[in-house]
Amino acid sequence: MRLIGRVAGTAMMASAALTMAMLMAAAPAGAQNVKAGVDAWARGDFKAAVDQWRGPAVAGDADAQFNLGQAYKLGRGVPLDPALAESWFHKAALQGHYQAEDNYGLALFQGGKKAEALPWLEKSVARGEPRGELVLGTMLFNGDSVARDYPRAYALMTLAQQAGLKSASETLAQMDQYITPADRERGVALAQQLAARPR
Repeated sequence: MRLIGRVAGTAMMASAALTMAMLMAAAPAGAQNVKAGVDAWARGDFKAAVDQWRGPAVAGDADAQFNLGQAYKLGRGVPLDPALAESWFHKAALQGHYQAEDNYGLALFQGGKKAEALPWLEKSVARGEPRGELVLGTMLFNGDSVARDYPRAYALMTLAQQAGLKSASETLAQMDQYITPADRERGVALAQQLAARPR
């Protein structure tokens, strides 16, 4: 009985090793396609880039999924299709691809799915992504699908402005007209705390 268990265990280990070898052999090919797609994109050959990314994206490569999302978002190499862009961003975001998380949250927000966008925007903000700070700051200021929070809105908008987003500067100027000096002070203090935090 023990011998059979060992043989079965050895066979399972051999099978697992063979499967891992096949996966490792497949991974570089997928990575090569993704890189070839990036190179084609850089040359302006968007159709070739998309062709290189499609197979790895369907196979679950998060970088290829993100890249396809970008192609559909911009309408390069494929027809402009915000819904398909959102779908590809979502697939990559579920795998923890940071840029896909950022773009997925923004796509949801732009598509009017603000409550669904909120957790993705919070992830972006936690990493210090300026576009996420701008959008979530605006949502917090307006009380749009989230409780109104003027100090946090002001803090996030301040961080987005410090990152160089021109629209954040314009929005801060508008906020200054509506929020109290006390809320502004709390917002500035919170922005300093957030900026000092490791991201």
